[in-house]
Amino acid sequence: MMKEVYIALQAIEEALPIIDAIMEDNPDATLRRYPAMVRIEAPGRLTVKRATVSAKIGRDWDPQELHVCMISIGGNVYETDDEFSLQWGATK
Repeated sequence: MMKEVYIALQAIEEALPIIDAIMEDNPDATLRRYPAMVRIEAPGRLTVKRATVSAKIGRDWDPQELHVCMISIGGNVYETDDEFSLQWGATK
């Protein structure tokens, strides 16, 4: 059984396209909505892709912008210019 990773984001307008992109790129992810936040959990790995978010917002998006609406994470962080990902253990 793979250990779940998660990301919690503020439930604000700026986060909505990011949330949509995460759910699109991570079909095994589960979205949990709370009054002031959303929590997205996935088995093993969760990825936020620059290209997907950029397409949703209609402009170039830098994965560093994710930090503005992020509340908490569970997993080891791996960042590149093109994605922000979470997983436990070493990268593939």
